[in-house]
Amino acid sequence: MGDQQLADLQRTRGITDERVLKAISFLDRQDFVPSECAREAGADMPIPIGHGQTISQPYIVAYMTQELHLRGDEKVLEIGTGSGYQAAVLALMCAEVYSIEIVPELAESARSRLWALGFLNVFMRQGDGHRGWPEAAPFDGILVTAAPEQIPDVLLNQLRPGGRLIAPLGPATDAQELVLVRKGDNGANRYEELLPVRFVPMTGESDLP
Repeated sequence: MGDQQLADLQRTRGITDERVLKAISFLDRQDFVPSECAREAGADMPIPIGHGQTISQPYIVAYMTQELHLRGDEKVLEIGTGSGYQAAVLALMCAEVYSIEIVPELAESARSRLWALGFLNVFMRQGDGHRGWPEAAPFDGILVTAAPEQIPDVLLNQLRPGGRLIAPLGPATDAQELVLVRKGDNGANRYEELLPVRFVPMTGESDLP
C-alpha cells in the first residue's frame, strides 16, 4: 500500500515532477518509521527515528529529489541514510544509489529494510559521509540529508561535471538554508539558495587527510 494522499499533497505544494510523485505514492512511509509512530507516517511532517535522527518531512524529500532533475539512468550518492526512505525514493528514480549512514544501528536497520523491500539497486555503507564514496565516484547527483556548515570539498570533487548536489547548510543552532550546487562542464560550481530548512547536523570527521 502506497501513500497516494501524500503524493497528492505534494502536488498541491508545488511538486511537479511526475516521477517524484509516483515514487512517493508507490512507497508506504509507515515501512520506514518506528512502529510507535506508525499513525503519524501519513502526515507531512518529520518523525524521530532514534539516535537523535529523523525521517524528513515528505515535502522536503520530494523537493530535494525534484531538484536533482533525475531521468532514470543516473548514479546518486546519498549522505545520511537514516531509515532509508529517501534512498528508496531515489532508487525508484535512478539506476544506482550509494548511501552512507554514520550511525551503525541505523545503517544496519536501513540495509535490512531496503533489501527486504526489494531495493537491490541501493548500495549501503556505514561510515563518515564527509569522505563520500570514492570507489563509486563520480556521481551524477549527491543528496545530503544532514546539515554541514559548509559542503565538504571531497563531495564536490566526487560530483560529475554537469551534476547537481543538494544539501542543507548552516549550524544546528541557527538558520539553515537548502543549497543547490550545479557543477559546470568546466568543473566550476554554481551555488543557489533555495529555501530555509531545519535539519540535524552532519556529524563525523571533516579534517580529511
